[in-house]
Amino acid sequence: MSMLIIADDLSGAADCAIGFASAGYRTVVALEASAQALDAHAADVIAADTDTRRLTAAEAARRTAAAWQALRVPGRRLYKKIDSTLRGNWAAEVAALQPLAGLAIVAPAFPATGRTLRGGRVLVHGKPLEGTDTWKLENAGRAADLHAMLAEVGLSTAQLNVDALREGGQALTARIAAVAASGTQALIVDAETSEDLLTLAQATTQMDQALFWVGSGGLAREIASLEGLFGARAAEETTSASERQREKQEKQQKQQDHSPVLVLVGSLSAVSERQCAMLRDRAGMAELTVPPGVLRDGERHADWAAWQTRIGEALGTRADLLLRIGRDDAFDPAEGALLSAALAALVKPHFAALRGLIATGGETARAMLSAAGIGSIELIAEIEAGVAVGKPVATCALRPHLRIVTKAGAFGTDHALFAAWRYLHEAPAEPAASAAPAAAGTGLHDSA
Repeated sequence: MSMLIIADDLSGAADCAIGFASAGYRTVVALEASAQALDAHAADVIAADTDTRRLTAAEAARRTAAAWQALRVPGRRLYKKIDSTLRGNWAAEVAALQPLAGLAIVAPAFPATGRTLRGGRVLVHGKPLEGTDTWKLENAGRAADLHAMLAEVGLSTAQLNVDALREGGQALTARIAAVAASGTQALIVDAETSEDLLTLAQATTQMDQALFWVGSGGLAREIASLEGLFGARAAEETTSASERQREKQEKQQKQQDHSPVLVLVGSLSAVSERQCAMLRDRAGMAELTVPPGVLRDGERHADWAAWQTRIGEALGTRADLLLRIGRDDAFDPAEGALLSAALAALVKPHFAALRGLIATGGETARAMLSAAGIGSIELIAEIEAGVAVGKPVATCALRPHLRIVTKAGAFGTDHALFAAWRYLHEAPAEPAASAAPAAAGTGLHDSA
């Protein structure tokens, strides 16, 4: 058995797949959902970014279904990664997959980050999702009701509440089997704790019915934790001596590398703002904020060349750099991809100078990796919930020992960026357990 995760943005693909990497499975995140692009990856888990967050619902649905049809093979299970705060075209994408993959088990809760589900409605740290800045920005006046959102795209639904879920065992599997047999297309599952999601994972992975999972990183990591999921392939059993030697050499080379770390922040969320403030204060890092007008106009802007030079001079000192997208009165959440692509173009001439890249916001990460010619990364570690570290799958001619950290914008503790920076410098990160997960804020292009 293997797993295909289909996500609508890059940071979401990584934070959903990292649980499998942490459990010892070879896990690859790909920027292209095509069989040709992934034929060479002998991975247990493939997380494909369809980059559909900003598309129309119809195009997102078409692209998502095409990804599953291109990448499905015997024994491969499907996990549709959705944003834990229900942004994007997730309902249309689920509707496109359902006729191909069976009953949709819909459980977007991610308790480790404060997202739970009760009565089919998302709560963020116990408060309705509709009250968060992120929801108001993109869905003002719309109810965050999973049943209603799935009904809008033509799917019939059933509800499994927490009490029924916690029965567990044969009673739970019988309930789910009955829903599948009834012809219902989507089962919405409430969950308030990680244990709730583990119970759901244990039940559904053992069922014979055609089904697929629809969730965030919360359910995915509980599935990954199950023993024997892919024939008990643990990292310590599958890592060859030559691979261990190569990893040792890479670590030694990395320790000798004094090249800079670049932190790219495309998100304008309040969460990202707090994370940047802690990073500046504790790391003493230089910061540049690029005016959005420069990014909108690109090379046509009179200051484009000056900004490219300024970034090059900052990195040329081998000092780490925090590079951010500014905000102005013309701000529009829909322009996130455009601004991210322009930011990546500014950095591209200097990418070869880096030892590490930290990218906040899925569109920011995707744009930078695309500009650098990196089509896929292998996940190797998780710094905190939703903050993943990877390396290029194929040897990167620019920086063969580059490490890449991805993080959703309105996501993570205030400590997240600093912890990522510490990881890339191989200093022990300060514990983040005492810090409460940050609530969703107003994001330009964030994901969870």
